[in-house]
Amino acid sequence: MKRKEGIHRNDISDEAWERIKDLLPGQEGKHGGVAKDNRLFINAVAWQTRTGAPWRDIPPEFGNWNSIHKRFCRWRDKGIGKTLADAAIGEPAGISL
Repeated sequence: MKRKEGIHRNDISDEAWERIKDLLPGQEGKHGGVAKDNRLFINAVAWQTRTGAPWRDIPPEFGNWNSIHKRFCRWRDKGIGKTLADAAIGEPAGISL
């Protein structure tokens, strides 16, 4: 099942997305591979964080749960989550991705 296009109620806002999108790894022209859909990944992690559900319960429209979890762990280990949180709210954050 594919996720339908458009913004859904709990997805990252356009305003927050604009603040963080250029900070994300996996972009064309940057070192490393090109990510399929960074915004969908951010929304999947937000869903998991918000619900507290196990990674295996991430709805399939976000993609393969195991791929999402592995990517989450890579980003967490590199400190990308704190950089994104700081940019999204405009000040240092006490959360970690």
